[in-house]
Amino acid sequence: MAKQASKNAKVKDTKAAAESKVWTKVIKAERSPKTGAYTFKEQIIHKDTVTEYFKK
Repeated sequence: MAKQASKNAKVKDTKAAAESKVWTKVIKAERSPKTGAYTFKEQIIHKDTVTEYFKK
């Protein structure tokens, strides 16, 4: 019985799973001009805008 319930749960969330694949997590290292230390900025962005994010 439990196997059937988990199988049905997976089928219901296929649309949500497909939509979540277009998002990606980007980690960008930025150097501080004062200290020279690196800080890391994390952001979740759409796949199509990844190259534009790094041009900034």
